[in-house]
Amino acid sequence: MPTFTSILESQSALRLALPLALALLASGCKPGGGPPHGFPPPVVTVTVVEPKDVPVSYEYVAQTAGFREVEVRARVTGVLLKRNYTEGAPVRQGESLFTIDPAPFQAALARAEADLSVAEARRDQAKREAARLKPVIEAKAASQKEMDDAVSAEQVADAEVKSARARMSEAKLNMDYTRVAAPISGISSRAVVSEGALISGPNVLLTTVTQTDPMYVIFGIPDREFLAMRRDIEAGRLTIPEGGRFKAMVKLADGSLYGKAGQVNFADVRVNSQTGTSEARAVVANPGNMLRAGEFSRVVLSGAVRPGAIVIPQRAVMESPKGKYAFIVNAESKAEIRPLEVGDWTGDGWIINGGLKPGDRVVVEGVMKLSLMGPGAPVKIADEAAAPADKKAPADKKAPGDKKAPEGTKSPEGANAPAEKKAPATKKI
Repeated sequence: MPTFTSILESQSALRLALPLALALLASGCKPGGGPPHGFPPPVVTVTVVEPKDVPVSYEYVAQTAGFREVEVRARVTGVLLKRNYTEGAPVRQGESLFTIDPAPFQAALARAEADLSVAEARRDQAKREAARLKPVIEAKAASQKEMDDAVSAEQVADAEVKSARARMSEAKLNMDYTRVAAPISGISSRAVVSEGALISGPNVLLTTVTQTDPMYVIFGIPDREFLAMRRDIEAGRLTIPEGGRFKAMVKLADGSLYGKAGQVNFADVRVNSQTGTSEARAVVANPGNMLRAGEFSRVVLSGAVRPGAIVIPQRAVMESPKGKYAFIVNAESKAEIRPLEVGDWTGDGWIINGGLKPGDRVVVEGVMKLSLMGPGAPVKIADEAAAPADKKAPADKKAPGDKKAPEGTKSPEGANAPAEKKAPATKKI
């Protein structure tokens, strides 16, 4: 009969042995990673690394601007008599937009013409005086000083005629400037001033005219992204269109794409100290005036290519305190951890700059199982694991004593036997 002391000793030993037994059971009684003892290796799906050329696109916040935006200002001072255009309507170059009171300028022109007539008359008189003195000088009946004075008077009269003509030309210009014309063809804006207002020359803005076909799309490239792009180009990981002439597509405010493609035609070398971006610009055709100057949008640049890039699905990339990594299946059908150097996104995958090589088999399904077991765990690839179940015995040949399994009976792996051959789950990148 067991004593009270022996019972206490046996209970104490049981409490010490139970955690050790649970730990051995969880680890499968193996020192390395792997499935628990007696269980088959986990089934995983892999994708085979295969380099390929990957197109790259960039997207930035943008704002549209007119191809040419011109301020319309008067060149003379006067009272605004009339607005000659419909606000917001298209106008043609040279079309009259405003009329300034021409009366003062008509009077100035008439005065300039009269001054020119007076100057011409004086010039003619000086010429006649010089002509009369020539024979007198030849006969030595007059002094040389008188002849010099006559020649000088004629020259002064010629100069006065030229000055009068210049004043008359200026008066004609001012008269023409009372008709304020459109400097370019485009869409007119509203009139800033109304009829009857005194216009003090170029200091007063009358309206603006914007050429909307084609249109500019202005955007900023972050300095950090520009530096990364330049490093990739220098390392041979990225090729861009010649001269940086990216194809540009405009994404409108509602998310839809504008139907006309444009091209980048300018990139500034300066960096804006307030935004940390370099300004760039694309030009886009706008025949239907669907794009309006000043609206916010997004621009998508395409044409760049990453040659021979390695892309794997995002779900295959894991992250730890030491960085990103992925599980691969080696030649011995064991899982290995491979540290990765990742690049940009492309679709639903990562571009891998380092850590993988062509032919590597990267685990994309079953990653969590391997995370629990650790590296070195034996695995089965999905299509290889399904192969034995895909082979059916001939219907007319049965082993002695075989019985038809009832419906719903599961295979040792715990899955229903497939009715037909499955397509391999291996993906190629």
